[in-house]
Amino acid sequence: MRINKLTSIIASVILLAGCTKGTPQSIDTIIIGEVIYSGASETPFSGVIGIDKGNIVFVQKHLPTDIKAKKTINAQDFIIAPGFIDPHTHACNDFKGGLTNLNANYLTQGVSTVFCNVDGGGDVNVAGTLQDYQQQGIGTNVGLYVGHGSVRKAVMGRVNRAPSNSELEQMRELVKEAMNAGALGLSTGLYYVPGNYATTEEVIELAKVAAEHGGVYDSHIRDESSYSIGLIGAIEEVITIGEEARLPVHIAHIKALGTDVWGESEQVIKLIDNARARGIKVSADQYPWRASGTSVAGSLVPREVLAGSKEEYLARLQDASQWPTIRTAMLENLRRRGGADSLLISDPTRPDIRGKTLAQIAEDWQLDAIDAAKKIIISGNARVASFNMSEDDIKAYMQAPWVMTSSDGSPGHPRKYASFPKKYHEYVYQKKWLNLAEFIHKSSTLTAETFGLTNRGKLVVGNVADIVIFDKEKFAANADYLNPEKLSSGVQWMLINGQLAIDNGKVLNVLAGQTIRQNQSLR
Repeated sequence: MRINKLTSIIASVILLAGCTKGTPQSIDTIIIGEVIYSGASETPFSGVIGIDKGNIVFVQKHLPTDIKAKKTINAQDFIIAPGFIDPHTHACNDFKGGLTNLNANYLTQGVSTVFCNVDGGGDVNVAGTLQDYQQQGIGTNVGLYVGHGSVRKAVMGRVNRAPSNSELEQMRELVKEAMNAGALGLSTGLYYVPGNYATTEEVIELAKVAAEHGGVYDSHIRDESSYSIGLIGAIEEVITIGEEARLPVHIAHIKALGTDVWGESEQVIKLIDNARARGIKVSADQYPWRASGTSVAGSLVPREVLAGSKEEYLARLQDASQWPTIRTAMLENLRRRGGADSLLISDPTRPDIRGKTLAQIAEDWQLDAIDAAKKIIISGNARVASFNMSEDDIKAYMQAPWVMTSSDGSPGHPRKYASFPKKYHEYVYQKKWLNLAEFIHKSSTLTAETFGLTNRGKLVVGNVADIVIFDKEKFAANADYLNPEKLSSGVQWMLINGQLAIDNGKVLNVLAGQTIRQNQSLR
């Protein structure tokens, strides 16, 4: 759909209908720019955008003569686009428990909305969490899933078994309560404990509850590599869940992790395209980094060893009778990820080893790599950047029309501070894997449409004014694997719900974010 002359005229007429002739009407903000990507068209245009009371009131070629604004932004040839929407973040860890947070690391990426409670995690009390965020103030908009792992822990703990009928019913009730409170849908972390202990059938039963309330199913799939059922098997499981539970399914941070599955992106894309052709709504998000972020334990220790409490799994690691078997499994997991040189310790809480690979640490300590990993885990574990993806797979996924941009932002990895500008600067500006219109679409409009945010993701009349204005020459990442907490550059202005959050490149002390609830606009 193109913003055409007729649309502009209609918008102007509606806006000016109530004006007294000769009396200028005052609105909050006017943006004037030469390069506007509305999200409703692939072609940019020059014009003006009017914003009042948090909403877009006109989008047209020329400035109305009878309108004045409290604030006018002359964006010149900077890029004007819908605020980016990140469907997979861990951002809420930074403002839970009453912590007030501007979410500046996302604002400076051009992100106006983040989704949390991903990978099956987060607080099951979605109603209370959303209320807390709204009361304390937040820098960006926030939507929440209900996490399957958290629901399972609330009912069953971290045990490795199937739920009883009574326990499954309790889990259904928790999912129902969260969906009634506005959860976006059900998220799972089937690679992690305790989600890894759930059967496909258990997940389907809970996904059906989300489906009844118009939600989606979002999954860190069971295997992104060759750990258990394999990458292809894990994609087939997601599709099965969507088919059986009758709801849209979304694959978190899609990748082909490790040399065993490099090149399988082609088969994955065919599987998903075929499912979509059959009417199953399947989508995915992707962060633009070759290294994933996890921990030493998360990357190497078998799931069954991690069952129960931290004390229990550490005891297993230190049990002389169990260690040989565990060690063999960890060695195989290390091979899958590319060896000890592929794991870079990036954890800011571990200055003793930060900036070194597992291979370098093993050499320093004069230990075998697995023994060094065991020592790290026992001494408190550590976040790692795990270099396990091929460029060919990254490109194939990035260019798939149903893949959107995300960060999976977590401590110790630059993706939390720099994913959207990195994708733009490296893959649009430099390598040209995507054009600018495709980048904006995959970072805003596609996400809004996929998750039912009907009043966001496009710069059209009536929509909420979440708008990013960035310098196409300077929009870039400053964070890297050893300096993961540097704010990105290039966003000149940022509006969240019509309020300025960044003005002339400066982050303002404004908490303009709102909570977003599934199938609804702001509450």
